Amino acid sequence: MSVSLPDKSVQEKSAQINSPKLSINPASTNTASNQGRFISFEGTEGVGKTTAIEQLCNQLQAKGIDYLRTREPGGSPFAEQLRAVLLDPDTKINDDTELLLMFAARCDHLQQVILPALQCGTWVICDRFTDSTVAYQGFGRAHGDSTVRAKIAMLIEQFVKQLPELTLWLDLPVLEGMARANKRSAADRFEQQATQFFTRVHQGFSVLASEQPERIQRIDASGSAEEVSERIWQAVQEKFALS
Repeated sequence: MSVSLPDKSVQEKSAQINSPKLSINPASTNTASNQGRFISFEGTEGVGKTTAIEQLCNQLQAKGIDYLRTREPGGSPFAEQLRAVLLDPDTKINDDTELLLMFAARCDHLQQVILPALQCGTWVICDRFTDSTVAYQGFGRAHGDSTVRAKIAMLIEQFVKQLPELTLWLDLPVLEGMARANKRSAADRFEQQATQFFTRVHQGFSVLASEQPERIQRIDASGSAEEVSERIWQAVQEKFALS
């Protein structure tokens, strides 16, 4: 079965994004359900989201489930342009501008990619979503300030028409994640932040998980990639009653 989005131009534009993290996979049949599901992955730097997402997508494909793999910031042509600005180490913007650019990218991503995919029964697997904004901008930047958190909540309520049904928070000690991330290519604008910043980000994810346990599932990201993948697959099976 091929994935057919309501607007053909959306599919054509998405295919033009030069990113290994965005892909639409047409599985042979959607055996589990005709309803699209929305899953997001969250975590601080270096927790292994990319590998975990790849393995989950392989498992969905084996089940004959159509999926779309995407990311934030980014995921649509315009949002990818904003991603380049947001992650560029040379970008100099204040915290409010950063926050609003995140939501501008998210609005376009939702309207152009996520919602059309869900409407045609495709599962959406997203590398980061609104919880990263709360953790990075609300806690990392704003130290958990209640006014900033309220501002983010207002933006979510106003502009985010679809939250993930399941959020998989890959939890790893901050220093261990940073050590992994430092082995990668040149650090982007967020990866260059100090340890204290990521400690606050981790706190943000922990707070969110305690506030929304029905949606956010903590996944122990220590151990081998296979062990982490098994924990994730178990959580997905339980949430969506997959056999």
